[in-house]
Amino acid sequence: MIDRILTVGGYTLLSRLTGFIRDIMLAAILGAGPVADAFFVAFRLPNHFRAIFAEGAFNAAFIPAYARIRTQGGEDAAKLFGDRMFTLLLATQLVLLALALVFTPQAIDLLAPGFSREPQQFALAVSLTRITFPYLLLITLVTLWGGILNALHRFAAAAAAPILLNLSMMATLALAPFFGGAAHAAAWGVLISGVLQALLVGGDARRVGAMTSFHALRFDDDVRRFFKALVPATVGSAGTQLALFADTIIASFLSAGALSALYYADRIDQLPIGVIGIAVGTVLVPEMTHRIAAGDESGARSAQNRAIEFALLLAIPCVVAFLVVPDVIMRGLFERGRFTADDAHAAALTLMAYTVGLVPFVLIRSVVAPFLARGDTLTPMKAALFGTAINIVLKVAMMGPLAQVGLALATSIGAWINFLLVLYLAARAGHIAADATLKSSLVRLAAAGLVLALVLFYAGPIVTAALPSVVGLQNELKLLLLALLGGGTYVTLIIALFGPRWLSLLRSRAAANLDLSPQARGPE
Repeated sequence: MIDRILTVGGYTLLSRLTGFIRDIMLAAILGAGPVADAFFVAFRLPNHFRAIFAEGAFNAAFIPAYARIRTQGGEDAAKLFGDRMFTLLLATQLVLLALALVFTPQAIDLLAPGFSREPQQFALAVSLTRITFPYLLLITLVTLWGGILNALHRFAAAAAAPILLNLSMMATLALAPFFGGAAHAAAWGVLISGVLQALLVGGDARRVGAMTSFHALRFDDDVRRFFKALVPATVGSAGTQLALFADTIIASFLSAGALSALYYADRIDQLPIGVIGIAVGTVLVPEMTHRIAAGDESGARSAQNRAIEFALLLAIPCVVAFLVVPDVIMRGLFERGRFTADDAHAAALTLMAYTVGLVPFVLIRSVVAPFLARGDTLTPMKAALFGTAINIVLKVAMMGPLAQVGLALATSIGAWINFLLVLYLAARAGHIAADATLKSSLVRLAAAGLVLALVLFYAGPIVTAALPSVVGLQNELKLLLLALLGGGTYVTLIIALFGPRWLSLLRSRAAANLDLSPQARGPE
């Protein structure tokens, strides 16, 4: 299982790294002003719907259903189910696309009502959204084919697909004059990437004989069971996206640059969420589904414990860095061109607020996995909606004194409430139980994180004083040196606390064994 997590995480890491390069270009070319805010609204709108209907609700219901049908009913039954879902998705997405193109001004007015005070910004957001929204149709099909491949334990193509979004946007930004400006170039890059991602993931599905085709939708037991799981999953995903909609709506009334600060901070915060949390959840759900369908409950719980342990191992240095040196990160990555030191500081404060909720964001998919593997999307939905309600109330309360930082902090508090509630419900249902190995690892990882925080806190001023006065490179050099120092410190601490043999498992096929705990191998 861990080797598959590393496959997904590796491609996701490459996606995030190319995404950083893309965002560096966006920051330098668009800055953090009204034009950038208009683009980010146009970029967010199809992505909100994607998160609700595609990667969010659909995957939560489809992947466990497809894996269960294939395990219990065979390849032909799974193929028929996939074809029916393809037909349904394509039809509904075509209708949604037509409505979105017709009612784009109304959608922008709903999503960013503050833009109505600036007619030019509003018109630009409408124009850009009409370019980006067809991306939703393409990425929904990518999600379906990727879900089928994931259920077949093929993760590479779907994990690599987002890299094409970054490369496509960088290419169009480099050719911005041919698109009538940087904002339009970035929007066309989004749409072009949808075509490329569909070709990549669809091509892989075709190679393994899993490509879908049109088939009349018949409401048999499998389809009814899917919709029974889909409805609460959609409501839960919609609740989460409603909180993000609230961010955009409220930030549109704040000073120029608030939306951009949220975007850049969220991009950094999404690195561990995507590379670790989503990668672990992507692999864990089909893994637990297959085991539970085969009657291996203890194996499913063991897989979950090891996944949580592994996720925390990788997440803790990110949590520490984002809390201790956020200004160094933002200035080193983005402070150039039209992105100023004030913009970097605003984004750094926002990043700290997001990081308060990083642990629950990373672990939530691992904790939700046993429910999804059993086809239960109702329980996670209830927890998500409760967390979202608290989140939105806090956003309204904090927007005045804290601006966009308050929006990010409210998101983090809502994430903790959602996570703790799901954890409680999972424990009560007997779906999760921390074994002695996991409990011991939590203590050791917390100790490693504390030491790392002290090292970064005291090293920052020393590194600044020691750097030469190299014009234009101080920020980048400081970030690089602290990253090397922090990385070396953390690896040394892990070796000291857990033993080097455990680290060697990350490079070994032996990692496929579920007994991967540091204590099981013994410190050296």
